[in-house]
Amino acid sequence: MPIPTEPIGSIPRPDYLLTGAAEFAAGRTTAEELAALNLRAVTETLRLFEETGSPVITDGEQGKPSFATYPLAGLASLAPDGVVIPFADGHTRQLPRLTAGPFRYQTHADEYLKLAREHTTRPVKQAVIAASAVGLVYPADGIEGYSRDEFLADLVNEAEADIRRCLDAGADSVQIDFTEGRLSLKLDPSGDLLRSFIDLNNTVLERFTADERQKIGVHTCPGGDQDSVHSLDVDYAGLLPALFDLKAGRFFVQLASETDPEAALGIIAKHSKPDQRVYVGVIDPIDPRVETAEEVRDRILTAARHIPVERLGTCDDCGFSPFADDTSTSRQIAFAKIKARVEGTRLAAESLGLN
Repeated sequence: MPIPTEPIGSIPRPDYLLTGAAEFAAGRTTAEELAALNLRAVTETLRLFEETGSPVITDGEQGKPSFATYPLAGLASLAPDGVVIPFADGHTRQLPRLTAGPFRYQTHADEYLKLAREHTTRPVKQAVIAASAVGLVYPADGIEGYSRDEFLADLVNEAEADIRRCLDAGADSVQIDFTEGRLSLKLDPSGDLLRSFIDLNNTVLERFTADERQKIGVHTCPGGDQDSVHSLDVDYAGLLPALFDLKAGRFFVQLASETDPEAALGIIAKHSKPDQRVYVGVIDPIDPRVETAEEVRDRILTAARHIPVERLGTCDDCGFSPFADDTSTSRQIAFAKIKARVEGTRLAAESLGLN
């Protein structure tokens, strides 16, 4: 496709998988039985992705407990009372708190990728969580015998391994989920926390070659969960200039749900670098209405007035179910929206004379 188009990642899980996960957590089914349900969900998701015409697909994150916590599943040295993330509708999500070191990922994302690639011939991208998000599990008052500096050294090693293992396993690209970027400005309007996040993530990215970084992307959005967000009220102008200081080759930027996308596009045009491709969000996963292909086309044509078409791509604003238990959007609507993105991107390419 002349204008590349990609999903962000997650697709709502089918009921049988959610039920199976609950049964497993309650001790009423086996790990083997849950794995069989997960395989069924992954293969169905890949097939439905293929039917949309999407040139690049994902496994829909069917096996992840959440986009943020998959590396921690099974880690014994955790307490449940970590950082609380409030959403605009009043509900919250809470991260765990690390209680002891050394810190090691229990699951790396290439495990999901390898399974998906066994069941499709399409290019598969893989999402990983940003080091800056995982870093929030370290408590503010520290851990006796395990300093913050020791934790960060371990974290950087693990985050690098998560990305590198996916590249080595044949990922078409690796997307770093960085939804905490915009949230950081709500927590600390000075921008110091955001800058610390950028610096930490760059410590990871600097371990890759320039060619490797062209296959590594960063996703930003105001968070999405149960049809709500955590930081849409934070001015994008505070995040976007710093975002493009990240040493990545691809950027997946929420725009469809933005109040003033033209203003955001102007900032992107000013601060993005010549070797960075910008995938603009043209689908709002929270809006229950399925966008038309013509609406998607028009959003892309607006973006093309600001971003050179050779550096332009399209994506969804966010995943459709970043947390496994979020069923606020149906699988049917999610795939209908993805199909609209694919068709709208084709129409935009036609309008721009690229086909």
